Amino acid sequence: MSTLAELTRRLQRTLPMARLDVVRVHDTPPLSLALINADFPDERLPAEVMHAVIERPAYWAFCWGSGLGLARLMFEHPEWVRGRRVVDLGSGSGIVAIAAAMCGASAVTACDIDDDARTATAVNADTNRVRVDVVDSLDGIDADVLLMADVLYDAANLPLLELASKQARVVLVADSRMKAIPSPDYTRIAEIDAATFPNSSEFDEFLRVRVFRYGPA
Repeated sequence: MSTLAELTRRLQRTLPMARLDVVRVHDTPPLSLALINADFPDERLPAEVMHAVIERPAYWAFCWGSGLGLARLMFEHPEWVRGRRVVDLGSGSGIVAIAAAMCGASAVTACDIDDDARTATAVNADTNRVRVDVVDSLDGIDADVLLMADVLYDAANLPLLELASKQARVVLVADSRMKAIPSPDYTRIAEIDAATFPNSSEFDEFLRVRVFRYGPA
C-alpha cells in the first residue's frame, strides 16, 4: 500500500528541499490532500534541481485550480456523478476522483500515465477514506461519466476530447486556460473562481475555471 512517506520520497527525488503537508482544501464535506509545503522557497532553484523538475515534474503535489473548481461544483451538484461509474482522466493529486467518490459515484477510476501521480491519488484517496481504483490506461474501463481537469494546458492534448467522448456518455471538462472548446459537441455549463493551492502565482486570468459538458444533462 502506498504511504505518505513513500510519496514524500518521490517528491524529494525532484525537489529535495520540499516536504508534503496534509492540508484541507475543502471544508464541507472535508477533503484533504498531501501537497507540497506552502512555504517552499520560491527563489531560483539550483541547476540540478531544475533538471529534475523538467524530467520528473511533481505536478501532482499541487491542487490545481481547475481540479479544485470541478470538485466544488460536484459537491454542489452530486447528481452529476451519484450512482454512476466515473473515470478521472489525468488525475494528478486525485482531487476530482476523490470528490466523485464522496458524491456517491458507484465506482471511481483514476487514470494517469505518471506513476508518481498514481501514487499521490492512492495516498490521497486513503487519507479521505474513499475507494478509488488507480490505473495507467483506460483499456477495458467502462464509464458513465468521464472527468478531466487541467489536462488541456497543451494543444497536443486536445485529441483527448475525442477519446473521452468515445469512453463515456457524459464528459465534464474543467479548464482555466480555455474559454471555449474547439468542438460543437461540448457546451459550457458553469464557471467558478478557484486558485491553485499552494499558491503558484498564476495570472488573474487563470483563476476563472470553465466547465464544459459533452452528452446529455
